[in-house]
Formats: sequence, C-alpha cells, structure tokens
Amino acid sequence: MPATSILEVKGLVVEYKASRGTLRAVDGVNLEVMRGETFTVIGESGSGKSTLGLAILRLIPVKDGEIIFNGINLLKLKEREIRKIRKSIQIVLQDPYASLDPKMKVKEIVSEPLIGSGEREGIEEKVNKALELVGLDRSFSERYPSEFSGGQRQRVSIARAIVGEPEFIVLDEPTSNLDISIQAQILNLLLDLQERKNLTYLFITHNIAVAKYISDRIAVMYSGEIIESGDARELITNPLHPYTTELISAVPSKGFKEKLGKFNFKEVIHNVPPKGCKYAPRCPFAKEICWNSRPKLVKVKNNHDVSCFLYS
Repeated sequence: MPATSILEVKGLVVEYKASRGTLRAVDGVNLEVMRGETFTVIGESGSGKSTLGLAILRLIPVKDGEIIFNGINLLKLKEREIRKIRKSIQIVLQDPYASLDPKMKVKEIVSEPLIGSGEREGIEEKVNKALELVGLDRSFSERYPSEFSGGQRQRVSIARAIVGEPEFIVLDEPTSNLDISIQAQILNLLLDLQERKNLTYLFITHNIAVAKYISDRIAVMYSGEIIESGDARELITNPLHPYTTELISAVPSKGFKEKLGKFNFKEVIHNVPPKGCKYAPRCPFAKEICWNSRPKLVKVKNNHDVSCFLYS
C-alpha cells in the first residue's frame, strides 16, 4: 500500500522585523511528510528549523504559503477551528526546564491538551495512562516539575504531547539539553511510542548522529531554505550539497581535524547578494552563477534532491 502524506508545506514564508529591516527566517520552504515516518529537519543554529516547526503548528504568524494537514489548509482556519485540531498535532520543546510551568502539578500539565480541546470526562485516567506509556509512575501526577530530573521532565513533556492521541508531533531538539545516556533513552522511547501509536514525527535537530539514528528522511536547512533532502541513509552516506558535507565533516571522529581542514570552508559573510545562493559566501566551490542566481531544489537521483548549481 503506497504511503500517504499527512503534512504538506508549500512556499512557506516567515518574516521577523529586525534592526536592519526584515529578516526572512523561513524562505519559501516546500516539504511533504508521509504518514508514520520520522522526517528530520537538520541545520545549524539560526537556520530557521525551529521557526519552521512553530509555524507549522500555527504558533507564530506566517507571511505566505500553505500548511496542509490531513487535507486542510491550517492557514485558512480561524483560531477556534485551530483549537479543534490541536489534539492531533502537538509539540515537544527543547528545554524540559523551561517548557513546564513550575507552579503546576504534573497532572495539570499533562491534561492541558485535553482541557484545551474541551474534554471534561475521563481526564485523570488518560493522564495516568500517558504517564505510564512514557515510563513514569502514576504517583508522579501529584508532584511538581522541580522534583524531577531533566530526563523525567522531558518524559512529562512527551506525556503531554501524546495524551490527546495525536497523529503528528513536532519534536524540537527534544534531547539536546540532556546527558548522552538519557538522550538514548528518550530517543528509544520516541521510537517505541511511534510504533505503538502510529505517530508521525517532524524531528528538528542540529545533531547528525541523532538524525541518522531516528530518521526515515532528512531535509537540510540553511538560512531559511531547504537545500538538500532525501532518504536518511543515502543523504548522510552520500551528501551532495557542500553545506551538508560541512555539517557531516564537523562531527568529531578519528582524524576529524585533518579531514575538516581539507575542505577549507570560508568564514560566513553576511552581505549575501539578494539574487544569489545564500551559501555562496562560505562555499569553496562557488562560481559566478552562484552569486547572481538562486538555485532550485532539483532531483538528482531517486529520493535525493539538492539545491546547488554543481548538479543543475
């Protein structure tokens, strides 16, 4: 049976007002997430990946584009209509210390999606079931976030996300603030929940190793644009865009300093020509066309697209 899409993003644009004018944090992004998969967006800090996740959930204003979830364009819905969909599309944030209200008990935190959607019955049992699914005892429901470790707090955040039986969850760097050993536990928990509850993930990270472990497909984001996407194993094994190569080469490994030195990547220059490739100022392979024209995302091979004049 062919896979069907649960989310389509078309020409998405998010802008912020900055001291020097307007900053386009998400610049015409197109992507499609298939039901039941983990679609990972990877990029360095400031690439726009977290902004993309917040925009998809309608948590920040969107300048232009379409966000189609289960065939419905979320950007055309009014706030009261969005509330009805909130249970189906949830988020787990990066910092488990900042994302949980310290004045609320765990049962109040986890029940928020249920109450927000208008549910009034069976809430306590659903909260307890969600806590057990993430590996926490029911007694934790009467405690406060300050009584937990970082890993336990993130489990509470995941319980809050799954309590309403969602179809789609945005995971925004859910393990980056945790110890390495705890990261592995949380990743395995997410994979287990995905299999048991048929969840679809949009996973946001800057960590290549994490992306390789959890992803079905990966999109690489740079300066608000998707510059490469494809099957996770294929993209990491055979990166096409110079920026993707830079990301993978920067992962510490045996002899990584010597390996990184061979690429001779240039420093970032911020005055990027408006018509050119955004990566051109730091690309060792930049040609004249890269400064004057914006490359488009094109298919190079099955399940592997890239936005680079080296391949067009």
